[in-house]
Amino acid sequence: MRAALALLACWMYLGSAQAEAIRARDDGGAEVALRAPARRVVTLAPHLTELVYAAGGAASLVAADLASDYPAAAADLARIGDASGLDLERIVALRPDLVLGWQSGNKPSDIARLRQLGLLVFLSEPRRLDDIAHTLRVLGLMLGTGSVADERAEAFEARLRTLRARAAGLRPVSVFFEVWHQPLITVNADHLISDVVALCGAHNALGALPVLAPVVSLEDVLARDPEVIFAAGLPSGALAGWSRFPGLRAVQRHQIFEIASDSLTRATPRVLDGAEQLCRRIEAARESS
Repeated sequence: MRAALALLACWMYLGSAQAEAIRARDDGGAEVALRAPARRVVTLAPHLTELVYAAGGAASLVAADLASDYPAAAADLARIGDASGLDLERIVALRPDLVLGWQSGNKPSDIARLRQLGLLVFLSEPRRLDDIAHTLRVLGLMLGTGSVADERAEAFEARLRTLRARAAGLRPVSVFFEVWHQPLITVNADHLISDVVALCGAHNALGALPVLAPVVSLEDVLARDPEVIFAAGLPSGALAGWSRFPGLRAVQRHQIFEIASDSLTRATPRVLDGAEQLCRRIEAARESS
């Protein structure tokens, strides 16, 4: 009898340990606990869909937001809305054991409602390039694909170190990133784009602004006179308006251009593809000064 009780106690201890075996803190500060690796995952933003694939978790994905278009296999996923609004009923019907949300991109009311409905939500908000590798590892932990996720994270970090070494000691270049043109919107120093700019040995000309994606005036940009103006994902010809200001260094040096948006603005390993394009253009601006 004692042996049976000891065995039962051991089983109960192991069961309790398994129930609390997977714990992670999300970018909103909440602790997420899983009894086992997630097997039914819903993603609410394109970068999260892509990161799940990169972390080796393709088999666990059951649905994604409407904008998730990479990799090509994502086209086969069920759709549950987008940043403007989610189909909460459909998400619940899919019975996910983990929902991956975007802290600054999804509506707080949608996230709150999902949690009220009893769903486990992990919020992502990568603000620095190093956060991408960290998120890959956390996803690997939660999805039970740690070895794949670690390998992808290490490859990303190695490439990141190489790019940082290239820009070390170079003359800083002043850069303005245009998110939108009417109204004129940019990003501040807390945004991932500013970290990409820094990777190229440059700095965000309006980085000191207190809001993550502030509306600015033409006068703000003219006063700082950036050497480079670039955008990602704007309508064709949207940047042409800067030609009205021939006194700007970026206009004089023909350093106004667009980078493919999802290779630069999504917090995934592919951001380094966009970063390499940007760094080449910034180096051209540096040489033309």
